[in-house]
Amino acid sequence: MVNDINSLIRFQDVNFSYPNGTIALKEINLKINGGEKIAIMGQNGAGKTTLIRMLNGLLRPTSGRVLIEGIDIINSTIGSLSKKVGIIFQNPMHQLFSNTVSEEIKFSLKSLDLSKKEVEEKTKTILKEYGFERYADHSPMNLSGGESKKLANASIMCRDPDVLVFDEPTIGQDANEIKIFLDMLEKEDRKKKTIIMVTHNVEFAFEHVPRVVLMTNGRILADGPTTRLLTNEKLVHRSSLILPQVFRLKLGLKTLGMEVPDNIINQADMVKFLSNYFETENKR
Repeated sequence: MVNDINSLIRFQDVNFSYPNGTIALKEINLKINGGEKIAIMGQNGAGKTTLIRMLNGLLRPTSGRVLIEGIDIINSTIGSLSKKVGIIFQNPMHQLFSNTVSEEIKFSLKSLDLSKKEVEEKTKTILKEYGFERYADHSPMNLSGGESKKLANASIMCRDPDVLVFDEPTIGQDANEIKIFLDMLEKEDRKKKTIIMVTHNVEFAFEHVPRVVLMTNGRILADGPTTRLLTNEKLVHRSSLILPQVFRLKLGLKTLGMEVPDNIINQADMVKFLSNYFETENKR
């Protein structure tokens, strides 16, 4: 349980129903500290996306309260919340709508009350940083899937919000693109940003995210250290997820009589362990 004093985000007894009567969230109580990195996981329809849409005011609770820095989102506009919370959605086309790549960045920057000159200078910097200089006058609709996702990232990151929310950031990304995403997360982590990810990627969460919130049927099923929750077979099953590959391999090796250290939690550790194990066996 996180500390109330340091809580940047708080959900208090939050319920939410859509106009068609669908109940998406039930009695949600959640606290997230500034600078935390967490994953929200669960099956489709668990309420994950509904929950994160409240963080920038796109949705408001049917009952209960969502507080950011102690202020109820009911008392905040979407514009003011978007300066604090940046959400990058799974489908970038849901948030890209300008005629050109350059205009997309400029539009995002205009919410920061910068001068026209500052917007122009910062736009040039962002285009260069993300490798979009040659696409500056291109339509976002003509970009590849990977490039459009990168533009969606850039359009949010350029505002430098305190809270970054990623909806399924690794879907459709190859190993190199995931490496780029991890490098970006590390950079933002050093800035003490609060990072929230909705993901089905158990392997990614297990290796790179310290805390996980498991959801099912609109409720929070469990909240705690990733390495503990994602190796709990009952919780993982109830969340419609699968155990991490490294953990499944550890279980398999132990049934064969091998003593596998408990501190092995990622692929690199497992490869090193197996290399040392077989090297030792070959010398016997």
